[in-house]
Amino acid sequence: MSFLSGIDISGSGLTAQRLRMDIIASNLANSETTRTEDGGPYRRKVPVFSIKEYSDKGGTSVKAGVKVVAIKEDPSPLRMIYDPGHPDADVDGYVAMPNVNTLMEMVDMITAARAYDANVTAINSAKAMAAKALEIARG
Repeated sequence: MSFLSGIDISGSGLTAQRLRMDIIASNLANSETTRTEDGGPYRRKVPVFSIKEYSDKGGTSVKAGVKVVAIKEDPSPLRMIYDPGHPDADVDGYVAMPNVNTLMEMVDMITAARAYDANVTAINSAKAMAAKALEIARG
């Protein structure tokens, strides 16, 4: 594994966590959306991660890094609230609300932000080690 492989691995983590944060932001923005283009309330989205594979210089398959393979809807049940005056209320006065839990989304956002920061730290450490190695080589 080369010096640049470590940066590539952390870079894939940065990309995945940024997408995760974008999805969380979308979930939070739509937490009260009762009518979508598809009909019905918004459903929480979640990214699905997988191991990233690539071939090294020798043609060997290497598993390193992460990639997003899908963005799926959370199948958990919708929240039902009683609001007979709402335009989307059913005959009993209940409105189907999105299955977005704001507290859970905020915890996920903090986790994604910390994972993003950890990848930035790993990249900066790799750059610092490379710079120190060059400095020693010039010695």
